[in-house]
Amino acid sequence: MAEISKDNTAPKKKSFFKGLKAEFGRIIWSDKDKIIKETTAVLVACVILALVIAGMDFLIQIGLEAIL
Repeated sequence: MAEISKDNTAPKKKSFFKGLKAEFGRIIWSDKDKIIKETTAVLVACVILALVIAGMDFLIQIGLEAIL
């Protein structure tokens, strides 16, 4: 059987982290105003969706109580 050397993993890990560092250098970070606007939009959408689900739940509950 052939022997498997553990020396092959060290260069792969080293090159992986070099590539990872290079990729982090290419990231374009958003500015603060854009992040605030997008976060606000997500929170508003979540609240609206929660209200819609709560309203549907309430209407279904009333409907089931009327039937039963």
